Amino acid sequence: MNFKALGLGLGIFSVALGVAEMFGAKRIAQTLEAEGSEPLIRAFGARELVAGAGLLAAPALSTNVWGRVAGDALDLTALGAAAKAHPRNRAVWGAILFVLGATALDIYTARGLDRTTGRMLPT
Repeated sequence: MNFKALGLGLGIFSVALGVAEMFGAKRIAQTLEAEGSEPLIRAFGARELVAGAGLLAAPALSTNVWGRVAGDALDLTALGAAAKAHPRNRAVWGAILFVLGATALDIYTARGLDRTTGRMLPT
């Protein structure tokens, strides 16, 4: 598996997601029934842009991918609050599933880069 290529792909994805969150914060907040959360969504977008820039500059550096995993945890925390407030909102549950999928790919890529570079995290 080419984990460097996966890291590069995650970088491109992060930039695209960051742009969407920065410029579509109002629409995202409305869809998630989280009006008033636009500043938080924009902050998450800025975080994605920084993560993406790091991965585009160094796609084989696992630390950059582990940073995405930390960001995923923040996303899931915020989405969990949205799910608690609006448990019947299918968009919220879809977003949670999407982030869980991205988290799985991030962890897979980070662990693969750790193995490739000789840096091993405890299992």
